[in-house]
Amino acid sequence: MAAKRSERGLHELYAADPERAQARLFGRRDVLAGMGAVLGAELVFGRFMPTGLIPAALAETTEAFVIPGKDPGLVVLNDRPLNAETPPHLLDDPVTPAERLFVRNNGLPPLSVDTGKWALTIDGESARSTRRYTLATLRARFKTYSYQLTLECGGNGRAEFNPPARGNQWTTGAVGCPRWTGVRLRDVLKDAGVRDDAVYVGYYGADTHISGDPNKVVISRGVPIAKAMEKESLIAWAINDEDLPLHNGYPLRLVFGGWPASTSGKWLTRVSIRNRVHDGPKMGGYSYRVPCQPVVPGAQVPEQDMCIIESMPVKSLVTYPKSGLVHRGGQKLDVRGHAWAGDRTVSDVDVSIDFGQTWQPARVRKPSNRRAWQQWSIGLEFPQRGYYEIWARATDSSGIAQPMVVPGWNPRGYLNNATHRIAVKVV
Repeated sequence: MAAKRSERGLHELYAADPERAQARLFGRRDVLAGMGAVLGAELVFGRFMPTGLIPAALAETTEAFVIPGKDPGLVVLNDRPLNAETPPHLLDDPVTPAERLFVRNNGLPPLSVDTGKWALTIDGESARSTRRYTLATLRARFKTYSYQLTLECGGNGRAEFNPPARGNQWTTGAVGCPRWTGVRLRDVLKDAGVRDDAVYVGYYGADTHISGDPNKVVISRGVPIAKAMEKESLIAWAINDEDLPLHNGYPLRLVFGGWPASTSGKWLTRVSIRNRVHDGPKMGGYSYRVPCQPVVPGAQVPEQDMCIIESMPVKSLVTYPKSGLVHRGGQKLDVRGHAWAGDRTVSDVDVSIDFGQTWQPARVRKPSNRRAWQQWSIGLEFPQRGYYEIWARATDSSGIAQPMVVPGWNPRGYLNNATHRIAVKVV
């Protein structure tokens, strides 16, 4: 009787024992030569490649699934609730198209939307009055603004953490920077009246809990009052001059650029002005929190030692070319992407083709407005034919740079801002 065959995925093999996985996959005597054979080209600068690192050409795997109103190239990670990310090469536009913006749902979107009856309520202990605004009232009473704002899931990059963290296994594509249109949250809050003891705002939406129980609140998060009062903090009804897509919050949502996307409530029906840190679902425990101090990977961290995520860390993405490009030697390769840094700006982006031994400065454009990502570009030359990896590393306005490897571990796998890398074969 034939023995049962056991199959394990590439990431699973590397997670168990990186060095053993490399030897098993590429040969024990000459791992670099074995890698070159698999990659179809000599691994140029292979002597500098960190031990146990999966080549970028093999690490990126995607599976397409079509979502109505979205680019068919989006990769679905979960279908109940729906969560889908965008491969890096589909994020090349300076302004992210609505059909290419990632989807992060905690519950089920409303089945039907009557914009004529839709209303937003402002209330809370620190509100001077409870006010109700229809969509028509919001448009008529308050000045309209448009800003390009970066929205990124706090768990973007979770798939790289080891030990693995629970949750959607995002790689790099839970981010986007469309142009949002709506009214400033602060204008609406001031119209309702804000008491001096205001500390936080918390939102509520019209999505339904995955259980179907209409009495369960899916998610209700928020931000400190100072963030709510920023001029770029919007109550938005449009992306790139069109209605919000259903899965991105139609007909009304919050947008807090540079902070975890979970703070930017979708299908918005209520904002409460609080005299304490908001205590809605997914505000406490381990949700959207990281250890206040660094911990050993896999450590058990008491809830009281977890801190709420606020401004997102500096990060960058290579959006052109697509990983796996075959490039003709002797010609310069134009490379570009985006970089962002939460509430800060990006001062520098550097690129390496030798696994971080040396770095070349890229050209970095200014953001279109605060809280927007920045485009960067560079022309690269390669010394010989073979396999290369292009690594991108951004530095923010405070001098903090991306780590070259996965940063400090945390129980839920948040805030992975390691350098992005793509594969290029020069022939």
